[in-house]
Amino acid sequence: MKACVYTLGCKVNTYESEYVILKLIEAGYEIGSIDEVCDVYIINTCTVTNTADIKSRKIINRVKRLNPKACIVAMGCYVEDHPLESNNVDIYIGNKDKSKIVEFLDLYFTNKEPIRHISLDKDEFEDMFINDFKGRCRAFVKIQDGCENFCSYCIIPYVRGKCRSKKLDQVVMEVSALVSNGFKEIVLTGIHTGNYGVDLNTNFAALLKELIKIKGLERLRISSIEITELTDEVLAIIENNKVIVDHLHIPLQAGSDKILKLMNRKYDLEYFSKKLEKIRNIRPNISISTDVIVGFPNESEEDFLETIKTCQKFAFSKIHVFPFSLRSKTKAETLSGHLDNSIKKERARRLLKVSKELEQKYASSFISLSLPVLFEEYKDGVSIGHTSNYLKVKVKEKIEPNTIKNVKLKSYLLGSMIGEIDE
Repeated sequence: MKACVYTLGCKVNTYESEYVILKLIEAGYEIGSIDEVCDVYIINTCTVTNTADIKSRKIINRVKRLNPKACIVAMGCYVEDHPLESNNVDIYIGNKDKSKIVEFLDLYFTNKEPIRHISLDKDEFEDMFINDFKGRCRAFVKIQDGCENFCSYCIIPYVRGKCRSKKLDQVVMEVSALVSNGFKEIVLTGIHTGNYGVDLNTNFAALLKELIKIKGLERLRISSIEITELTDEVLAIIENNKVIVDHLHIPLQAGSDKILKLMNRKYDLEYFSKKLEKIRNIRPNISISTDVIVGFPNESEEDFLETIKTCQKFAFSKIHVFPFSLRSKTKAETLSGHLDNSIKKERARRLLKVSKELEQKYASSFISLSLPVLFEEYKDGVSIGHTSNYLKVKVKEKIEPNTIKNVKLKSYLLGSMIGEIDE
């Protein structure tokens, strides 16, 4: 039988989908694409915003039209927040027991009855182990799940559950296996990555100390980390180990202390600013990207202008901008002062313009320099890859994927650095 796995949302979902694909291959399934007629479609959903909900529903309806006789599986965060809502779905799986996908499919094809499996029991880390990441040059490793921050806008603690971590020796074993299989760059990912180890009597710094010892690991990337979790111990490891890349993604969410407080974030702008100063003292050329939500309830024009000034002051290399999206169950649902969608969209456009300006300014500072690039694909006569500080680089020369070469950066054009191989 042919199965397709389609992923929406975050890197954690991408990792979990890859594990599902490997399990399907082991069970004898042929893996197809979302545009093919398949016997099974597995949609790994997202519910972080209203847009994510819409995308999840659309893709479920699309594959049902493509093959009405197919088994449709919906799994993940959207399922947790909208249980049992679609007649087009044959198997519902929440955020627990995705690893048992083959068992669920066997049961469905034996009994021909819908399966609804949404468990409230998320006390233990659901261990998955991957030694390959087909079609990719960088591999993700999920080290942690769940979040207990309860930011007032966020549904994720309700759909992912409490914080739980992969055992440290298992993370080391998995990263080692991926490196042995040729992966030069590993990306550590989780729902609350920097909170790793809170349930295991260890911490993120202890994990980093072990991972940087792995022979053959050339790049270690952290998918996202809260500013409060960049402790002095973590920063000392980053300072002294070049295996850890020159890029950190640190969510800001708002550039106004008033809005940060309403969001129930765990820092103020002064704290964030001082920590950025520490980071840049140890890594002067580091790329720091961020997330910002615009149009949060009670955000005035003055608050928004403060956010723009803050982002410019902090000199982010890129801003991922999200118009505020109301999520049921969250504290923000009860707040007054909700803004019209037109205001949120207009502010998002303005902040994206700032992001493009900051991105160009940061990237342009590396013109004429030579930096190592991990090449990932060759397309239409151009090889494409990324530097350690996550600059996208294009070279008009065929370079084998998963190769690291020095590139002299010549110019910046439409979000990419244009360069030449520097032998």
